[in-house]
Amino acid sequence: MLSRRDFLKGTTVMALSGMLTEAHASASEPSSQRPNFLLFFTDQQRWDTVGAYGSPMGLTPTLDALARRGVLFQRAVTTQPVCAPARACLWTGMYQNRHGVWRNALGLSPDIPTVAHHLKRAGYTVGYIGKWHLAPREVGNGAVPPQWRGGFTDFWEASNVLELVSHPYEGKLFDAEGKEIAFSGVYRTDFLTQRAVRFLKEVGKEPFLLVISYLEPHQQNDWNRYVGPEGYAQRYANPWVPEDLRPLPGDWHSQLPDYYGCVARLDENLATILQTLAETGRLQNTVIVFVSDHGCHFRTRNGEYKRSPHESSIRIPLVMAGAGLNRSLMVPEVVSLVDIAPTLLEIAGLHVPSEMQGRSLMPLIRREIGGWRNEAFVQISESMVARALRTERYTYCAVALGKEGWNDPYSDRYTEWYLYDLYADPHQLVNLAGRRQYEAVAQDLRERLRSRIREVEGMEVQIDPCPIPP
Repeated sequence: MLSRRDFLKGTTVMALSGMLTEAHASASEPSSQRPNFLLFFTDQQRWDTVGAYGSPMGLTPTLDALARRGVLFQRAVTTQPVCAPARACLWTGMYQNRHGVWRNALGLSPDIPTVAHHLKRAGYTVGYIGKWHLAPREVGNGAVPPQWRGGFTDFWEASNVLELVSHPYEGKLFDAEGKEIAFSGVYRTDFLTQRAVRFLKEVGKEPFLLVISYLEPHQQNDWNRYVGPEGYAQRYANPWVPEDLRPLPGDWHSQLPDYYGCVARLDENLATILQTLAETGRLQNTVIVFVSDHGCHFRTRNGEYKRSPHESSIRIPLVMAGAGLNRSLMVPEVVSLVDIAPTLLEIAGLHVPSEMQGRSLMPLIRREIGGWRNEAFVQISESMVARALRTERYTYCAVALGKEGWNDPYSDRYTEWYLYDLYADPHQLVNLAGRRQYEAVAQDLRERLRSRIREVEGMEVQIDPCPIPP
């Protein structure tokens, strides 16, 4: 028998499905009016938690419906599998060597232009809610001074490192004046959504860019575990386990139920946001982007949850829908987090500045795929100094063995360390680096990676072949 919550959830999803269907025809072609942008930004969410990517858990009916009507990017990859660098890449359209945030605790310089700066100059209202993580360590974990807000000047309700100034049912944001906005007794995800609903109903002037930067499903740092809403871990107590986790030790046995609970609640909040856009008459002219900064491997690949070149760390969910994007399209090409900023500018009808290293995704959405380089370049810090390529078929990673991940931003010498054939081994259980029968493949990928490092970082590097399988 369905519980009342499940019944209401089902009717809400059906209502949203009908609402999105009605919006489909009118929003499938670009509007002459500049669209709004709403980024629903999650933290540390695996791509395979989403039904549209094949999850059997039924966690994301709202996002699945959005993906069916919009654009689902099947192979989206982060630029850096750790919070601050990935976020800097997202907002700037640049890699870490250009924006300077190559690890956590480094601030995004006020001199670096972001998508907020560009849209603000074009007349957009730019607002940000939630976790920022791009002010320098000396600023602290809470209030962020105006110069460190990345150009989000019109509306600001955020904490620099939200996981360190809040718990799942209590904590605080800070407004543009640095005053506390406290919450207690309400789940953190729901609280951020409440603030976003207020923006959409009372504050936001069109056209607008609104970022809702959730902490979930990221772990609660000081508790060293994931925390879903009350009762949700019991709901998912016997979960489906992704195949990349099953044979490996880690803490997924105890963490998956709460992790899945976080994802389910995020989807319910996405439904609230879409309903609010519809109620305010903004749904048809708003581009909705659902994306995460990186994934999670539950301590199966190293001593923590990310900072590795594996799919569980680097592959992310990415769905775009709304004004001009309701095309019922799946994009199979490899795309990167760094491509989102130039995409938003092109959709807004703005020039993409030359300093952006990402590429607009609009040609792929129009299926103009000629010349698209079907690979993503990944830089890895903190756990190690590494560089990787994620192609359609292979993941190739080289590690700077003499460098320290927290202290060294780059190296001029690497050793190949990981090679996975994703066609034969999609769960990356067999490392092929150093195997004689893959020498030709490794040599080709080695040169391609050297070329990308040269192009992105402006460095000539040496990559030594793996002498023996690591």
